[in-house]
Amino acid sequence: MRALCGAVIAAGALIGLGLTALGIGTRYADPAALPRGPDGQPAFIKIGQMDGSLAFVLVFLTAVAVIGLGIAFLGLAYHHARREREYQWERERAAAQQRTTV
Repeated sequence: MRALCGAVIAAGALIGLGLTALGIGTRYADPAALPRGPDGQPAFIKIGQMDGSLAFVLVFLTAVAVIGLGIAFLGLAYHHARREREYQWERERAAAQQRTTV
């Protein structure tokens, strides 16, 4: 269940990051508004040059995606460790019930 919750959180954050990328592309699509490099070509927009709300959403969703992926991987690792312990317990219980005839 932990892994599924983490995957849902990560999926939501990644969908949000895609929508944020579309929003950033729409906001800075005007060539006159883009910062120019020394060669006159449009330069990359740094987070500090972006609108505050877009920068906040970008950073927040990136953090949520990382946290969601971490929860998913750790939840899956915990799930496998727990299943291995249960399997080991079943093997020990089955071995204890076997009798050796003389």
